[in-house]
Amino acid sequence: MRIDFSPLYRSTVGFDRLFSLMDAMGASETSQPSYPPYNIERTGENAYRITMAVAGFGEADLGLEVKEGTLMVKGDKAAAEDNKELLYRGIASRSFERRFQLADHVVVNGARLENGLLHIDLVREIPEAMKPRRIPITAPAASRTIEAPTTPTATTAEAA
Repeated sequence: MRIDFSPLYRSTVGFDRLFSLMDAMGASETSQPSYPPYNIERTGENAYRITMAVAGFGEADLGLEVKEGTLMVKGDKAAAEDNKELLYRGIASRSFERRFQLADHVVVNGARLENGLLHIDLVREIPEAMKPRRIPITAPAASRTIEAPTTPTATTAEAA
């Protein structure tokens, strides 16, 4: 089901990225690539991990790039130059490119390749200015009496 967001474009400013993401989500899942398989898990209140199955790829074959709120994972496997005669190829070794849209303030904290799985750790770092803060409530200052300055009187001025 496709939703038309064009009426919202006329009355909002700055939400075009959100509408584009929602529009892309409405696209059929069959158009999305299924290789390599991956998991997205929440590992803490503000921490996430993407785990991708990249069997046969080494660190030199993989690349990660973050640009404009998009994490792009690329796998570029060089063709094997050996003279093996494969009877059946069940282990995919084709190149891939997978993109993940990151929410605001989500940054890549690190990545590691372990046992054919690429683990990408992400964390949401909310700036101090955006965090809720407690505002102290102060009591009104005690009322002070302001005394009028004393002016010399005529008699004191004459005496001097």
